[in-house]
Amino acid sequence: MQNVLFAQTPVPESVVMSLNPLYYELIWQGSKRHEFRRRFLIGQPATWFVYLTAPVSRLAAVIDLDTAIVDTPQRIAEIAESSRVGNGASVYKYFRDRKHGLALPIKRVREYPGFAIDQLRNMLGTFHPPQGYLRVNANPSWVSVCEKLCSVKPTRELTVISQ
Repeated sequence: MQNVLFAQTPVPESVVMSLNPLYYELIWQGSKRHEFRRRFLIGQPATWFVYLTAPVSRLAAVIDLDTAIVDTPQRIAEIAESSRVGNGASVYKYFRDRKHGLALPIKRVREYPGFAIDQLRNMLGTFHPPQGYLRVNANPSWVSVCEKLCSVKPTRELTVISQ
């Protein structure tokens, strides 16, 4: 039997991922409580550095994600539907050719002034919005960018209650 007093909580992995600004606003409105992905880290929470795609084109937020829920496309679609009526069908369509999908519970969001795409290119030497996810600790220049992003006070914060 494991000693609960000394049980270790997994350390969140820091990642950079892109997000459509429309979905980002749905988080702030309270109708998006999970991010849905085909591939992501399994078995550990994550700290997501959010790059908002065009027309915003800005690294602008940090979202704390709980451990991914890995389940059938039908069950992941039910999670989507419970957050926002009508969303389940499109989420099911996204996962229907897979054995499983991932629902990433959103726990907390912090928005920062951030960095526009030109600033990111200057800081990193080159920058292309990530198509999947990029592990921050595997990219030393990203560690510096993420530390700089979080070095100022957030402009707004939100705690998300997932079901």
